[in-house]
Amino acid sequence: MKAKDVMTRRVVTATPDTGVREIARLLTERRISAVPVVDAEGHVLGIVSEGDLVRRPELGTERHPSWWLRLFLAPEDRAREFVKSHGRRAKDVMTREVVTVDEDASLEDIAELLESRHIKRVPVVREGKIVGIVSRADLLRAFASRKTAPPPTGDDRTLRHRIEQALEEAGVRREFISVMVSGGVAHLWGIVDTPEEREAARVAAESVHGVRAVNIRLNILPPGTRALIGAE
Repeated sequence: MKAKDVMTRRVVTATPDTGVREIARLLTERRISAVPVVDAEGHVLGIVSEGDLVRRPELGTERHPSWWLRLFLAPEDRAREFVKSHGRRAKDVMTREVVTVDEDASLEDIAELLESRHIKRVPVVREGKIVGIVSRADLLRAFASRKTAPPPTGDDRTLRHRIEQALEEAGVRREFISVMVSGGVAHLWGIVDTPEEREAARVAAESVHGVRAVNIRLNILPPGTRALIGAE
């Protein structure tokens, strides 16, 4: 399997001028741990993770090195720390050295990359432009689906695309659903708002010609938490 077989295609992104409070809201509402920062053409410029926002004066958590430690800090390091903790926009706080992979990267290579770099997700790019993102959770879902199914073929990728289209036509929210197809068996993971939406997702996947079976792993979001992620 490759990155294009398991990646999340609808990537939540920010621009260099997106405010840090808006990014914090996106991380909370979308239940994600980082957002890539892209330019108008979709080129990856950086990434803002939860870790980039935890040391803030608004929270009372900014670093205050002791006076003797400050003696050993170069002026540029102190300036960089100040911008990181007090900056108001994505370009002030983002990590600029972003590791990316292309669509044909193997899952083995991606797993090794995540482990060696101690990161939780990696953007997928095509000609330098973001087309998806692969997280540790995506790799776990791929592992779970492969336990009972053969590796995906070109036909599996076609079926996955058709299932995603069918979900949209059925009115099912795609933001929180991952679709994988292996050996003609469709696996749907994530959360939905209601039991009716879960049934619609199942019927939509089963209606795609060529799908041999549908494995539903969709949890229903508790009513009290829907407002937190922007559910209607």
